[in-house]
Amino acid sequence: MKPEMPKVRNDLEFIPIQQGNQTVVMVRDHLGLVSEGTALPSDLFELMTLLDGSHSFRDLQMFMMRKKGGLLVGQEEIQSILSHLDEYYLLESERFQEARRKIVSEFTASPIRPCSHCGQSYPAKRQELEQKLDEILSLSNVNTQSALGAINAVLAPHIDLSVGQKGYARAYKWLGPLEASRVILLGVGHQMREGIFCLTSKDFQTPLGLVRTDKEAVEKLLGVGSQAIAPNDFPHRSEHSLEFQLLFLKHLSKNRDFSVVPILCGSLWSEPSSCNRDIFIKRTGSFLKQLRNILEDKQTPTIVVAGVDMSHIGPKFGHDAPAAYLKTQAQEHDRALLEAVLELDAKVFWQEATRVQDKYNVCGFTVLACLLEILPPSKGTLLHYEMWFEAPTQSAVSFCAVGFTPS
Repeated sequence: MKPEMPKVRNDLEFIPIQQGNQTVVMVRDHLGLVSEGTALPSDLFELMTLLDGSHSFRDLQMFMMRKKGGLLVGQEEIQSILSHLDEYYLLESERFQEARRKIVSEFTASPIRPCSHCGQSYPAKRQELEQKLDEILSLSNVNTQSALGAINAVLAPHIDLSVGQKGYARAYKWLGPLEASRVILLGVGHQMREGIFCLTSKDFQTPLGLVRTDKEAVEKLLGVGSQAIAPNDFPHRSEHSLEFQLLFLKHLSKNRDFSVVPILCGSLWSEPSSCNRDIFIKRTGSFLKQLRNILEDKQTPTIVVAGVDMSHIGPKFGHDAPAAYLKTQAQEHDRALLEAVLELDAKVFWQEATRVQDKYNVCGFTVLACLLEILPPSKGTLLHYEMWFEAPTQSAVSFCAVGFTPS
């Protein structure tokens, strides 16, 4: 980026929220450099949409002059705005890059992945967290499958615990006391920019104690040398889709030792024209084969646990229309995908995905596609499905719980 071509960071989320008669734009920064709760006036955000590295100071001046009815705007005023944005780490600048390098370096050097959301999304103190998890699990009266027979896999939500508690309750009440020695843990890499799969060999810190990562299994997967694997494990740093599952798994283990193989899955839809099953298998086949070998290892009983959400609809997720107008179509798409997942029918799953072309932002799509390729013959049972609406953003997210047993 040239100094005269300022650019907004590409790893930030901007969420429009209605406050009375005004619209403000909330900023979400998974690096934590932008303060939590930072809100931008809509007119400032409109200017920021031009900060893509291709617009000069002159372009920004002309934009501001038009907004002010033709009044002259000096470069000093533009520079003042840009300096203010840079102060808040909103721009791709040397100041931001230096701060990011420090964060990446600290994470890379640590043998442990610290809990990222403790004290925010859930209690940081062990006793309070155990009480919270018990309260969530008490919301479900489904039969515990581990008392009835073998388990191959379980799908749970990864939405905020307070929002998705019924889904979490039914998924983990169905799973019951963890009996497997190892869990292949699949989640969504919301911050992944490279690769399809992101692995880490770090152990995971939780308020309930450390969860050990099966480093040998991770090394086997990395040893495949697939270009589908992300070049580093930094996307794990603030990712919640695995962290929330670990709380329940650790709680249900009752201090029984188990290990995890933590895998984040990135989006396949950056190139929609090449998003089909044949290309997916071509890119990921060697990785998935090794993952199947780990799952089928008789010496280490292993199950799959996946943290997925389904459709994301409304202005918060890039739609022009409020979620209420998209609800019916999104739910139909969710159910078509889930019916294919329950039957482990990858052909029908991909047909439905190709038909819709990710219109409804199913963030768990890659996880589900992976699951369909690695599970042994199984019977799926839908335990829960729900769509949650967020009034301030006129948006919604759907999520589910599914259990798989040997067929």
